[in-house]
Amino acid sequence: MPAVLLAPLGRPGDDPSVKIVLFVGIGGFVGAVLRYAVCAWLPAERLGFGTLSVNLLGCLAIGAVAGWVETRGDLDPQTRALFISGVLGSFTTFSALGIEIVLLARDGRSLAACAVVAAHLLGGLGAVVLGRLLLVR
Repeated sequence: MPAVLLAPLGRPGDDPSVKIVLFVGIGGFVGAVLRYAVCAWLPAERLGFGTLSVNLLGCLAIGAVAGWVETRGDLDPQTRALFISGVLGSFTTFSALGIEIVLLARDGRSLAACAVVAAHLLGGLGAVVLGRLLLVR
């Protein structure tokens, strides 16, 4: 699977084209609306099933995109901008984390994959606690 799947859409210092930014924005709108719809469809008392659902669906989607790229070649920049950065980026960032971990493990870097999982879980939870403590005092 080409690493280009997660590569930025340009080079450092490049100004993104208005067209690419527009594709990201359109995809972001679609992903945010889809996330809202999934979470609204699942009642809040179901212990975060909305968040779990979007994370799992996002991981399924990015896995499918990765499989597409692996078997059929890279996606053009507009399609990547629309679906990966836009739709999946606003639907869930967990899918990006999932594919990063899969790529590390696939490349034989299991320890690094485990470290990334631990850093995101522990760091993320720690940041939530810290952010809350800063404002609840």
